[in-house]
Amino acid sequence: MNSYPAEMLVQLAPIMFVAGLDIPPTLAATPVTSSPANKDFSSPPTPPPKVQDPFALLILRLREVLLSQSKSAVWSPERTKIFQVALVDKAVGFPPRKSVPPDDPSYANAHSPLSPMTPSSPVFPDGLIAPIWIKKHMTYLPSVFVLFLRMYEAPHTTTRSPLSQPDSDMERERAEEERKRDIDLSAEIAQRKKTTGERGIKLTVVLIASRRMLDDPSLDGRLSFIRKQSSLDSRAALFVLSPVSPSELNDFVSSLQDALYEPAIEYYTSHSKRVRRKRNRHSQTVSSYNPPAPSVGAAAPRPLRPEGWTVRYEYKMAAFAEFRGEDEVALKHYQDAYATLMIMFGSTAILPPRTKRWAEAKVLADTINVKITKFYLYNNEHALALSHHNSHMRRFADFSRGWGIGEETFEYWSWMARQYRVLAELLEQGARSTLTLPTLTPGPRATGGVPDALGPGGAPLELDAVRMMGLNPSHALQHPGHYYYMAARCTEARRERFLASEVFPSGVSQELTTAPGYASEKKVDHLTLALELYTKAYELFKQHSSTASQGRLTLWVAYRIALTYYDSGKFEMAVRFFERIAKTYRREKWSTLLRPLYTAWYACTQKLGDVELSVKLLVEMIACDIDEPESLQEDLSAILKSSVPSSADEVLTVDLIECQPIWDTLVIFWKSDVYVGEEAAFQFTLIAPTNNDISNLPVESVTITFADDYQSITLRHYASESSGPIRVICVGKVQPTDAAGQLLEVAANLRWRASDRMIVSGTVLSDTPITLSVSSFVVTLKESGWTIKINHDVRATREGAIVPPYWLSSLNPVQFIPVTRDDRSNVVFRHRPHQLRVSFSHQQQALLDEEFPITVEIANSDDRHVDVVVDILLQPAEVDEAVQYIVHDGHRSSGLIKGAECGIVPPGASVRKTFILVASGAAGNRTIDVSVQSNALSTLPTVRKSTGLSMSSSTSSLAANDTNEFLRTLVIPATAPFSVTHDVEYQVSLRPARPLSELSTLGGDSWDGGEVIIMTKLECIAPCGLEVEGLKLKRQESNRAKITQSSDEIEGGMFPTEYLTGDQFCNICCVSLASREYDLTEGDAVPGPGEYIVTWRRIHSPGERGPSSTTRLPLPLLRPPQESLIGFMTIPSTAKLHVPVPMHLVIRNRNATRSAVVAVALDQSTADAFVVAGLRGGRLPTILPGAEEKITWNLIPVECGLVRVPHVRVMDYRMAPSANDDGSSALVDEGVLVQVIDTRFGTWTGDADSQGQIGQTDKILIFP
Repeated sequence: MNSYPAEMLVQLAPIMFVAGLDIPPTLAATPVTSSPANKDFSSPPTPPPKVQDPFALLILRLREVLLSQSKSAVWSPERTKIFQVALVDKAVGFPPRKSVPPDDPSYANAHSPLSPMTPSSPVFPDGLIAPIWIKKHMTYLPSVFVLFLRMYEAPHTTTRSPLSQPDSDMERERAEEERKRDIDLSAEIAQRKKTTGERGIKLTVVLIASRRMLDDPSLDGRLSFIRKQSSLDSRAALFVLSPVSPSELNDFVSSLQDALYEPAIEYYTSHSKRVRRKRNRHSQTVSSYNPPAPSVGAAAPRPLRPEGWTVRYEYKMAAFAEFRGEDEVALKHYQDAYATLMIMFGSTAILPPRTKRWAEAKVLADTINVKITKFYLYNNEHALALSHHNSHMRRFADFSRGWGIGEETFEYWSWMARQYRVLAELLEQGARSTLTLPTLTPGPRATGGVPDALGPGGAPLELDAVRMMGLNPSHALQHPGHYYYMAARCTEARRERFLASEVFPSGVSQELTTAPGYASEKKVDHLTLALELYTKAYELFKQHSSTASQGRLTLWVAYRIALTYYDSGKFEMAVRFFERIAKTYRREKWSTLLRPLYTAWYACTQKLGDVELSVKLLVEMIACDIDEPESLQEDLSAILKSSVPSSADEVLTVDLIECQPIWDTLVIFWKSDVYVGEEAAFQFTLIAPTNNDISNLPVESVTITFADDYQSITLRHYASESSGPIRVICVGKVQPTDAAGQLLEVAANLRWRASDRMIVSGTVLSDTPITLSVSSFVVTLKESGWTIKINHDVRATREGAIVPPYWLSSLNPVQFIPVTRDDRSNVVFRHRPHQLRVSFSHQQQALLDEEFPITVEIANSDDRHVDVVVDILLQPAEVDEAVQYIVHDGHRSSGLIKGAECGIVPPGASVRKTFILVASGAAGNRTIDVSVQSNALSTLPTVRKSTGLSMSSSTSSLAANDTNEFLRTLVIPATAPFSVTHDVEYQVSLRPARPLSELSTLGGDSWDGGEVIIMTKLECIAPCGLEVEGLKLKRQESNRAKITQSSDEIEGGMFPTEYLTGDQFCNICCVSLASREYDLTEGDAVPGPGEYIVTWRRIHSPGERGPSSTTRLPLPLLRPPQESLIGFMTIPSTAKLHVPVPMHLVIRNRNATRSAVVAVALDQSTADAFVVAGLRGGRLPTILPGAEEKITWNLIPVECGLVRVPHVRVMDYRMAPSANDDGSSALVDEGVLVQVIDTRFGTWTGDADSQGQIGQTDKILIFP
């Protein structure tokens, strides 16, 4: 940006003049220091003098705080109430408003000294605007003027006693002196007020006083007097400051600027209004151009046209808006001024090219473009900023062609480089501050949608997707390094045009050499300038190289730096850059970029005279297929013959591992897998370039190296008269180095013509498992004392070369066999698999709770001794409530048994391992994974540890080389040996409830809850016979139920007994319930008070039994009926005709907390066989909790035989709450049928959810 006036580029801010802060003379004097010759460096430095005067210290701090405010900068987007502060003298003057003094009669019609209408103006008569106008408002004309003055204070006298009378004469003299000093101070302020008021500048006075003065009661009166006498404004015009701390001083300066910011804005607003009025007057003038009339002698000066006045006024209003901090308004005025300038440049009659005003207008247009671009960037409108800058460059490029300074001139490229550099510097300053550069990543690809669907822009979705994948780099704002690079490229073009202008054929006009800028252009060091720009671009590209593509751009810039160093004659620096760049280009295979780099690099080495580096570069250039390869070979041969290496015994190594090779290579092994001890055939093919005859290369030998410690194949050159395009060289068997004992060398013709092939054929052998391949090959050149080794990568191919994987099967005629394997370039030597047979023996199904043996048999059919180890993994069962584990050699595990050693198995022998599976809980499949690991032993060990389980050392004892693993999976179905069914009958206790007065009732130890008869039936469902050794009912302690008797205790000697599938046996037990069990809540159950323990064995054969197993079968859960109200009917079983018999009904309330309201009704339709005497129907008295009510009927039989007694219906009416529609509760009578039990039977089957009575009858037998 140094090419333009700084005043026209910096960010404008309100200007504040500060006067009265001159450094006191005592502090301004510079102390005299001793000369360095006489100075004692051993003594500590002299500390600076301390300021004792508080007012002098206050002045120094004020100067420091004010000067640390906003400074002139091109990039300053912050809009705070901060001024551009300038420290001036108290008597500073302002520039005159007009070119004549005010007392001149023509003052009213005079113009500004900088106006185009003033003959002495630098822009007279047709200039637009001069940078001095901006400098005037930035340096010489403030918007506010702050004047610091010291307020007079009477000398401090000795403190008098509070009881003494004040000295009236001294007080009067003190007041008179203060008034005199205040009058002088007011006069000084009034004089400055007059000069600032004439220019509309706000004057603010800051009076400096001591803290003692602030407490003086006369201070307010003195300040009012000074304000009136000096005619100061009533708002923000007078302040008082005393010596304060630095933090308080900063607050004062901030408050002062806040108070004066609005007057400053008003100052610049008034200027804008004045300029707008002038612009409106000039805009009414019709824009027309009348060419000047031809005249004899000098032409009269041409005045500024209306378009020029428009540009001038728009620029002024933009500057004043920028002073005010109104960026949007400033941007609008700058745009208007720029648009009018473009109209003026469009006509050579208005702005003739190559004139002074034309050059000034170009500078003005460039600076306005910078302003507009900067304001766009302030608002993060990157696209608009770049678009305007590109439009500016495009327009002036078109103008330049019309002015005769197009692309063929150095002036054009000088201006283009300047524009790119200005943009780069602007972006660089912004990036260091608040500017955030856009992220240029492609958007996501649109997915889905029908072909006719439209995207957000109205275009088809496919087109939108294509647009989102990328954009034109010239339309996207990039980091500053890109524009520094463009400026450097333009500088190079500028240099080329300048150099071309200095060389002219005979007869060609030398107008370019007489151009106005030619003399200054000769003084420009173009290469240094381009190098500076490239270096800045390089640093910025490195800073922003977040991706691999950006890193490659960085290398490209480095390449341009190297070329610039080369053009500058700094060959050593160029070589350094070439070396760094070539490393990446070689690694990433950028052959297209390497070719020109090698050419320039080789030219540098020739200038430096580095022979060894030249040889290396020539070899790499031959490999890269640079133009005229034959001339490169000739150059290489000439260097080798005409020079000697620096050391006679030194071997020069050229590494082509990351470069393009000279020869294409092909490695093929006929088989991908070979057993140890067998030979594997291979063919290694060297293919010469198809478009390059390399027969002149002095190849002395080719060394082919295999991976690991194997023999290297060395081919020595042996010249032969004739050789075909395909040559086969048999090398025989390639063995490890320790087994071979000597090197493998073969003579061959090592001269290749274009497309020649040399096939090296042989076999490899290995006694150990290994993956073998060709690791590298080295070509050795030898000529006149030079020995050059060229390292190649066997996997690399030349650019554009396609080498099909063909195996040469016949040389005469030539026949190839295609090899399509992916792993054709290596061979794997493996051990022969172990010949082991793994078998399992076990029963078909396992039974729950049984120890189920599984035997693994391993037979060795191999001719080697093997060490066998077995791992057993029990997979988790897929059924719920399944319990399982495996047992081996006393070790129990629910998951993995690892390292069960089977010992060394000789050839033809076998070994067995048995492990036990125990499954319980739920039936279902059990899955077992068995891993048999074998290790072949070359020699049989003399000491062998005992066979057993080893958890940690078994696997480490196995050799890692010759090992095999056999995996098997067993699925064992596990079924239950028995199926169990329970038949449960509940018998209600007929005994009346105990009265509450008995202690046993309160203690709750009563077993009057009834009895339960449980009949358990066991059925053998095993797929084989079972021998049941015993059945035992084990009682469990419970306070809710107890077993009173069991049939297994009564019937003894029943077991052992054999049971086949489908056989059944049963057991009956009686359980007493506690009385409180009838208070159970709904859904509650009583756990069974015991369990059956069945001991049994599996029957394998008539005389063979399995191990004893135990199965536990718990009694079922008991859910006795939960009827809290129950009726007991007592009737005789027989009766005689016409003889009365009683029928008793007892209704018992077994609820402990609720009373019962019971109604009884006799069904008359069932009383035909009897004459009934008793209650027909009615409600009984309320039955309290634990109480009962008894009703008796007398029945007289009138029929003989088995007759039905009258049916009695008992209803319990309880008051149960129910909800209404409105949510409130209401009481509704609900009758519940009460169960009536015949006391002759008293049995209730099922559980609490069952209904009805079993075993109850309502018939009696009547005898005559």
